[in-house]
Amino acid sequence: MATENGYLLDNRQREAGRRFEAFAELFDPWTLGRLDRLGPLTGLRCWDVGAGGPSLPAALAARVGPTGQVLVTDLDTTWLTGLTDTSADAAPVTVLRHDVVRDQPPGDGFDLVHARLVLVHLPERAQVLRTLAAAVRPGGWLVIEDADPALQPLACPDERGPAEELANRIRRGFRALLAERGVDLAFGRTLPALLRTAGLSEVAAEAYFPVTSPACRELEAATVRQLREQLTAGGLATAAEIDQHLTNLSEQELDVTTAPLITCWGRRAPQG
Repeated sequence: MATENGYLLDNRQREAGRRFEAFAELFDPWTLGRLDRLGPLTGLRCWDVGAGGPSLPAALAARVGPTGQVLVTDLDTTWLTGLTDTSADAAPVTVLRHDVVRDQPPGDGFDLVHARLVLVHLPERAQVLRTLAAAVRPGGWLVIEDADPALQPLACPDERGPAEELANRIRRGFRALLAERGVDLAFGRTLPALLRTAGLSEVAAEAYFPVTSPACRELEAATVRQLREQLTAGGLATAAEIDQHLTNLSEQELDVTTAPLITCWGRRAPQG
């Protein structure tokens, strides 16, 4: 996530690539499973908003096939290189630098609009959601996935000892930094009401909560390395504490989790 809009996590840093890989391992199967259950994706025109990394757009392109289209947008498209080189069996992919807060929606409507872990970071999140909903064609779907750290705020729900206690203290520092940047730590749970207010029907939502995995530890380590200066400058953790936490993540089987991911979907009523 680029800092242009005040985002805490900068896509241009080296650790961003590791975070995107961990996100893909953790969340892509969940996201794609939900998209598949909406109905056949073949031939759809899709907009993936704030994609960050390439894995999900590439999977979408394969699903919609050569008769479909995939538009991928982000403030920083650094990690999206190579996406336009699709095979003959995949949809053509267009990568566009786009500010979802300030810019008009690209194109003339989409069968599927998807955004994952984007809106929660935007002070204008409700306005942006309405904009995304308006970009959905009749009969199409809007799928928004966002975190709800307040629903489960711990890094280690099973706080067995000093390593887990330290992980949870550093996670509290991370949440404090997010809150300072205007992140709504309880945003995920509000999505169903927001989608209905935006005029969508058939609204439903689910939550995904990985309790522990190597990808959870990798995501935690990459995030902490990326935020090291902010955590120490804000007095939220010492350099020694951060070093110990990173050592614990690499040398111990810490049961580290992420905030619950709320996936919410709604449909624009078909015409006629």
